[in-house]
Amino acid sequence: HLLHVEDSKHVAVFHRGRFFKLWLYHGGTPLRPTDLEMQFQRILDCSDQPQPGEEQIAALTAGERAPWAEIRSRFFSSGPNKTSLDAIERAAFFVTLDEESHGYAADREDCMDAYAKSLLHGSCYDRWFDKSFTLVVYRNGKLGANAEHSWADAPIIGHLWEFMLATDRFVLGYDASGHCVGEPDRRLAAPQRLQWDIGDECRAAIGRSLGVARALASDVDFCCFPFSRFGKGLMKRCRVSPDAFIQIALQLAHYRDKGRFCLTYEASMTRLFRHGRTETVRSCTQQSTAFVRSMSDPRCSRSERRRLLVLAAEQHQLLYRLAMTGGGIDRHLFCLYVASRIVGLHSPFLQQVLSEPWRLSTSQTPQQQLKMFDMEEFPDHVSSGGGFGPVADDGYGVSYIIAGENLVTFHISSKFSSTETV
Repeated sequence: HLLHVEDSKHVAVFHRGRFFKLWLYHGGTPLRPTDLEMQFQRILDCSDQPQPGEEQIAALTAGERAPWAEIRSRFFSSGPNKTSLDAIERAAFFVTLDEESHGYAADREDCMDAYAKSLLHGSCYDRWFDKSFTLVVYRNGKLGANAEHSWADAPIIGHLWEFMLATDRFVLGYDASGHCVGEPDRRLAAPQRLQWDIGDECRAAIGRSLGVARALASDVDFCCFPFSRFGKGLMKRCRVSPDAFIQIALQLAHYRDKGRFCLTYEASMTRLFRHGRTETVRSCTQQSTAFVRSMSDPRCSRSERRRLLVLAAEQHQLLYRLAMTGGGIDRHLFCLYVASRIVGLHSPFLQQVLSEPWRLSTSQTPQQQLKMFDMEEFPDHVSSGGGFGPVADDGYGVSYIIAGENLVTFHISSKFSSTETV
């Protein structure tokens, strides 16, 4: 179940196998950035070694759910383990001070691949996957986040990320030496080490969860790259919706790679409704397939291809509007499925329509919802968005963020074990 904590005054921090509780308030007043810098530095300077079994505890949140529920009940329902687990679960969020270095490097073609893959799963025990999100800070100062999906969708984290990046750079700032502005209050108590009592049986369970998680993580292939040859500026000059343009381009790329089409998922927000989450835009349409086929037909003229592109884009926009306003089909199908299970009705139609895999699962991350800075003036502060793993074992997960007029960043995932996505 989801635990909603109305107010939390601390964060949980993981560094070199140790867990800490870091208070965010002193005397009812939030700590200043310079105070937080000092507290994080105290954690970095701490020479304590991990307690027996402590380092890999978070692997329990990365493995299968039923074993974690059992282990939680047996070994984390009393004593220091319960106290420490409560400190983590009631924290505002989780922070990992990672010992690796990641980030964009112009001389490394795969730099963003490693950056994204690290944020997706890390070492499988250095992110707390049950938290709303884990903020990951690398030793070179770069950072990112790993977000748990059940409580919110990507635009919520995207909104938070934009606010954080812009506030850090354009509101708070740093002094000439790179430190937070001001002098810290050195009377503050140091962050509190969390205490654990991890026996042999519990350690064995942690090891099993870690094995499951590492097998899954090692199978994920991840490619993240910025595309800057053109962006939404050119797409709009073609009088085509940028999102429709990219979705149709994905159909074309998939067809050229596989020689066939597949069921395609694009997430659409339903936030016009109270508690609205998502609906599915099925972007593989008759119109988009007609355009894709025209690109392989040497007899088809450029003007005809352009006409088919516009028709495909218009159909995509129609489906997107329907999905946003409650006119999609997949949530209705899901509700019919739930109702059929409740009343014990077997439906061959629902069984067939819900069993077909989404071999191309896609999503766009909204950009610049807050408009706190000019992306053209400060291109180095543009978010690269985020991604996710493949939904189908033999499919692709594709996320993209349209930033400014001339940049689209793609996140593409698949599985090494699939011969379909090699």
